[in-house]
Amino acid sequence: MRTLNLHTLAAMAAGAALAVADPAAASDPKGKEKCYGVAKAGENGCAAANGTHSCGGLSKVNYSGQEWKLVPGGSCEKMGGRLEPFEGPSPLDPASKKK
Repeated sequence: MRTLNLHTLAAMAAGAALAVADPAAASDPKGKEKCYGVAKAGENGCAAANGTHSCGGLSKVNYSGQEWKLVPGGSCEKMGGRLEPFEGPSPLDPASKKK
């Protein structure tokens, strides 16, 4: 069995630190954009903008302005989302229409 040397471990740790700092930045496919307010509970792309969780699929509410998912470029605002995080639910949330 091979052992890892300190340089290899340091490189792996640096890569992991970059992934944690902004996990979506390194993995956004070309032609896609982050769209806030369109993800249903459990269908978010990655970490919440407000820091309530750090992984995809952990959102607890539908259409939160803090949650995003990747959509085809140029389609976010057409589908009712925003390109930046925002407070409260999206207009897509049926509960916001009952007021």
